[in-house]
Amino acid sequence: MFSGILTLVNEVAGLFTITNIALLFGSSLLGIIVGVLPGLTATMGIAILTGITFGMPTYQALIILMGIYVGAIFGGAIPTVLLGIPGTAAASATVLDGHPLAKQGHGGLALTTVAIASFIGTLFGMFFLAGLTPLAVRMALLFTSPEFALLAIFGVTICGSLTGGGKGGTALKGWIAGLIGLLVSTVGFEVFYAFPRFSYGNINLMGGIAFVPAMIGLFGIPSVLNQLSILHQKNVLHFAKEKTSGSLKIVGKKMPMILRSGMIGVGTGVIPGVGEDVSAWISYDLAKKTSKEPEKFGKGSFEGLIAPETANSAAIGGSIIPTLSLGIPGSPPTAVLMGALMLHGIRPGPMISIENPTFIAHISAILLLAAFTMRFGALIACRFAPMMLKVPANILMPMVAVLSCIGAFALTINIFDLYVMLFFGLIGYAFDKMKYPAAPVVLGIILGPIVDENLRRTLVATGGSLEPFFTRPVALIILFAIALTILSQLGVIKKLKSAIFSRKAKTS
Repeated sequence: MFSGILTLVNEVAGLFTITNIALLFGSSLLGIIVGVLPGLTATMGIAILTGITFGMPTYQALIILMGIYVGAIFGGAIPTVLLGIPGTAAASATVLDGHPLAKQGHGGLALTTVAIASFIGTLFGMFFLAGLTPLAVRMALLFTSPEFALLAIFGVTICGSLTGGGKGGTALKGWIAGLIGLLVSTVGFEVFYAFPRFSYGNINLMGGIAFVPAMIGLFGIPSVLNQLSILHQKNVLHFAKEKTSGSLKIVGKKMPMILRSGMIGVGTGVIPGVGEDVSAWISYDLAKKTSKEPEKFGKGSFEGLIAPETANSAAIGGSIIPTLSLGIPGSPPTAVLMGALMLHGIRPGPMISIENPTFIAHISAILLLAAFTMRFGALIACRFAPMMLKVPANILMPMVAVLSCIGAFALTINIFDLYVMLFFGLIGYAFDKMKYPAAPVVLGIILGPIVDENLRRTLVATGGSLEPFFTRPVALIILFAIALTILSQLGVIKKLKSAIFSRKAKTS
């Protein structure tokens, strides 16, 4: 424990230079801007910057990407409070009480409270990242091919089901989107015999579908098209002048709830594929159920504001834990982050502590400093955000489109990647109109090679037998989790509970 703390302190000291702090502060501000602009997401911000930072030193690229990540998760709360429009999916639960508080003239106080809650949540996630990841890595060494294949399937399953229901669709839509991502990942040379699959003689497809252009297309193009189709409304709220120093007092009174929300954020983030938006909703729901004043929720409750913002920020550290220890993304943003790590020669998974002994402490140190730079950036953003939201969509969105093209093209300097971005942009736009979630597609593309490689390796080793999937204890646990997830999202478990309780009521 002491050696781990000492390593973290050394990493923080090593990062504490003027150049690094300037990069971190600038990227945090840029992340906040990404979150502030409705329709843009942390995932898209990281995806665009991944291509731009490709030629940079690894440590500088990580500083920029982590700053974008932390800043965007907080920044999504600003338009949520100001306009009642969630800037990101992670802020969707915040709108229930954030905007009512703004209508009551407490917008400034609400924004500063969100900034403090996000800061605490990020620190909470960082401590668990630094403390739990080495343990998770040691446990991951016990995993073999069957467990990794099932774990990847579990990630797609839970992401598809939970995300699918959150956008007006059904669990089935989420699973279909995840399976599409798995199918896309099979394009190109297969792992064992280098046989080209679904390339149809096109040399550009033999290397597979480039992840970053596909990501930018899925999230960037639909955002641009949707925003350009809506006239920009200049209806920024004017807040009553009030002392925002009261936010510290508000947060201080809610520390038990904040600690619980932080635990929910980390715990939910560790589950592959769930992410920040789900953790925010779970935390909000539990805060309402345990509150002494549940009637205030939805009408302007600071508890309903603090709980989701603490959880979605804590989920940042939680989502990075399975990304580093298992090579399984904990959320869509960490899926892109995982791709960025691979581009810079860092291979997430059980061997990361052996190949890069101080990397976990290094990424924890960056997250720690990002929490502080985000906190200072929030002071600026909360003051000037309404001015940024006044930029007309017909000016802003073309700029976003150009930046997206640069991010897709800069990675390999290949014009074909722009076609990939456009193709997936059209798919993302169609998904948006049909209420299909895009996040499971992203995770399917990332997790597909893991499923393919480990499933086939198991079958080759056993002569085509599926026995290891049903005889190994860890594999059985994951199979049970997959079955439980599917049944719960289909409503089977809920129906069984209702039947049991009704039967007990009749017998009593």
